[in-house]
Amino acid sequence: MYGNFDYLGSKAIKLTFQQSSLGLRLFFLVALSITLMTLDHRFHHVDQLRASLSIIIYPIRYIVNMPADMGDWASQAFMSRKSLQAENIDLKTKNRLLKAELQKFNYVKTENLHLRALLKSSKKFDSRVLIAELLSVDLDPYKRQVVINKGSNNDVYPGQPIVDAQGVMGLVTHVSLFTSSALLITDPNHSLPIQLLRNGMRAIASGTGAANRIELENIPNNSDIKVGDKFVSSGLGCVFPTGYPAGHIIEINTDPSLPFAHVIAEPAAALDRSREVLLVWPSDERQTNTSNPCQQIKEVKP
Repeated sequence: MYGNFDYLGSKAIKLTFQQSSLGLRLFFLVALSITLMTLDHRFHHVDQLRASLSIIIYPIRYIVNMPADMGDWASQAFMSRKSLQAENIDLKTKNRLLKAELQKFNYVKTENLHLRALLKSSKKFDSRVLIAELLSVDLDPYKRQVVINKGSNNDVYPGQPIVDAQGVMGLVTHVSLFTSSALLITDPNHSLPIQLLRNGMRAIASGTGAANRIELENIPNNSDIKVGDKFVSSGLGCVFPTGYPAGHIIEINTDPSLPFAHVIAEPAAALDRSREVLLVWPSDERQTNTSNPCQQIKEVKP
């Protein structure tokens, strides 16, 4: 019985010694850790040791991460054909949408530049102007007529001139409440009094029915005209104000057996490209000045 008590006492003493030894070792390790952290923070003495340890640990870290890396590689390498096709279709769809947005952006950019050109051209003339948009173009090959989105509710009137940023386009022929029809200067039924800038010679420019061709009528063979001569509206006829760019001569054909030359010109306006046009009103001075011949003609016209 006493032997059992001795055995239990020795076990208790041994256990107590082991616990005290563990506590001392824990205290020593904590103190060492605090010391190393302090030295590292203030004096950076363990940087070289850390670098050396990182070299040793790198292979271990690589081996530990290898299963996850292999799993990612396998999932990408053995991805199903159906998933790849779906992803490809999705990317193609997004690409088409982005291209459509880009085209819309380019169109808006071009339209903005064109509107700026229109507003800039309107400052050259002392007239009231209004921007209108083309709604349709007559498909008859022998007619050059368009429909614009302005009508009598915008004070548009028959015979009103229309221009674009480059020059004269034509005149309004029919007006409804919200839309109007206009005759382009290339229509065979349109005639425009013009004046050459180089020498001031006056003539009549008539439409030929072609898209970008007008003809200068009744020009004598011996007239002082050259290819490249530019001309503007002369203001005669009380339709177009004076000085609007109208075109330039591109071809002169003379025949001694005929009294007049065959003169072909190209309009200054972009008739087949312009989307917006300017409706022009005479200036307030022209409308109120009774001494103006055009005003007097309007008053006596039945």
